[in-house]
Amino acid sequence: MGSPVVLLDVDGVLNPFERPHRGFQRHECSPNGMTYKLWLYPGHGAALLDLAESTGAELAWASYWCDSANEWIAPRIGLPELPFVPIPRFPGITEGRTLGAWKARHVAAWAEGRPFVWFEDEPDATACLAGEPDVAEHLLVEIDPLTGLTDDHVEAAAAWLRARSV
Repeated sequence: MGSPVVLLDVDGVLNPFERPHRGFQRHECSPNGMTYKLWLYPGHGAALLDLAESTGAELAWASYWCDSANEWIAPRIGLPELPFVPIPRFPGITEGRTLGAWKARHVAAWAEGRPFVWFEDEPDATACLAGEPDVAEHLLVEIDPLTGLTDDHVEAAAAWLRARSV
């Protein structure tokens, strides 16, 4: 089965749509030549590394940023290079149903039976993930995209991961 994984979305989770408090810093990132303005909190890296270390979990990206998160996000919040779920570009409603369903399909397949926590802000991701065939034991921590990841979210993930190891 393997160790559990903590999956990280970027936009709406590590990059909230509003600046939630003064600790967040503004960054410009240009993956694929397009410039994006992001709010990132340097303290997220330490909190996530502590979560992984204290629960025996591995961190990984589950975002459309894919490997670009290693170049543009990780160093700005204090994370090392991480593995990532290869989520292809959303094909649109007709083929992919919804954004949450599209991401859930790829996350469930990538986990390959490993238990996981997923920090995600897509409103239908929980229901879509539960409907995926053979999805591993998981906790989807629903994030408000306006405020992003909080200490309460990290604590919920830690409690779930610790409870499964008992």
